[in-house]
Amino acid sequence: MKKKTILMVDDDMDLRGQMKFFLESSGYEVLEAGGESEAIEYINKNNYDLAVIDLMMENQDSGFVLSHKIKKLDNSKPVIIVTGVTKETGIHFGIKTLEERSWIKADEFIQKDLRFEQLKGAIDKLIGD
Repeated sequence: MKKKTILMVDDDMDLRGQMKFFLESSGYEVLEAGGESEAIEYINKNNYDLAVIDLMMENQDSGFVLSHKIKKLDNSKPVIIVTGVTKETGIHFGIKTLEERSWIKADEFIQKDLRFEQLKGAIDKLIGD
């Protein structure tokens, strides 16, 4: 059986490495990108099953831009946005309301400090067998 592939996009190399280790040990393949521009190649090739994207990278809205691009290419492709924006700015984002879901193109929205088990649970819910 082919392993599911996760596209992990985060400018924090340490966190990205920890998430990659955890997800690979949980049976997933992981593609890594350090930011929006690096992730575009993977997105255009469409060779992944789900994307986990940090919200703020090169730009404050890089995660929103990437999720919009993914959903424009394939609306069924699951996207999880992870962010520390609320902790850093006090601004609350989410996908609980219809209005939020109308402009945040993500299937899950997880606040940092995330637990790896929380991330795995969201991934399993979206693409688990």
